[in-house]
Amino acid sequence: MKAKYVNPFTDFGFKKIFGEEASKPMLIDFLTNLLPETHIVDLTFKDKDKLGQTEDDRKAIYDIYCENNLGEKIIVELQKAKQNYFKDRTVYYSTFPIQEQAEKGEWNYQLKYVYCIGILDFKFNDKVKNGEGEVIHTVQLKDQNNKIFYEKLKFVYLEMPHFIKEEHELETRLDKWLYFIRHLEDFQTIPEIFKDEVFIQAFGKAEIAKYSEEERHDYEQSLKNYRDLKGVIDTAFDDGQIQRTFEIARKGKLMRLSTDDLIKLTGLSKSEIDGL
Repeated sequence: MKAKYVNPFTDFGFKKIFGEEASKPMLIDFLTNLLPETHIVDLTFKDKDKLGQTEDDRKAIYDIYCENNLGEKIIVELQKAKQNYFKDRTVYYSTFPIQEQAEKGEWNYQLKYVYCIGILDFKFNDKVKNGEGEVIHTVQLKDQNNKIFYEKLKFVYLEMPHFIKEEHELETRLDKWLYFIRHLEDFQTIPEIFKDEVFIQAFGKAEIAKYSEEERHDYEQSLKNYRDLKGVIDTAFDDGQIQRTFEIARKGKLMRLSTDDLIKLTGLSKSEIDGL
């Protein structure tokens, strides 16, 4: 049966639902339930292209970069597949909104909170026994006594393949959002649990039939890129470990994946990929 709603793990679908001005109610509702300590009243989308010190830094693209009413910075990134140096990359990303806060002249170095959220369409490690099946991973800097050393930097990873709750098992508002993201492409009608205004808006933003011809074309291309990328990954991993990095990049080039996707996927530099 042809899908009625977009795949939210595509770049197009994720931006439609969470990354446009008209999507703010959905993004605020989702982040408020994921980060209840932030007390989000309003959000402002920030210009991603101005972050970083170099052109290569500015090509490290987040899916969403926004600021709440308290000036706290929030990065949201959709991760479609495993990649080299995944943790290194997310830590590196977190430095941009930190550096952006530097003030000229006299400054006391007081910083606003920075939250980095990763929505992962893959498992960290299939062999991990401890914590197996956990969906939400919250990471902060801690000292030798396991006490939080610096509370203004938080990483939150949502390991979506581990979210296996059925509709009747959903207990919280966040559960509903995770269920929505996990199963949106499979819905043909709006389930009863989603009959409030914010979710009705989200389904409206996700309905393919409402798009213009150009938007439908863009979505189909985004969906193809997603499937091609997943296809490369499915044949490139052995027991959760990345193998044959250059072979992956070559195969990706043959499938016409973008250079940005190949950089994210393999950890190779642009010059290394261009030289293949």
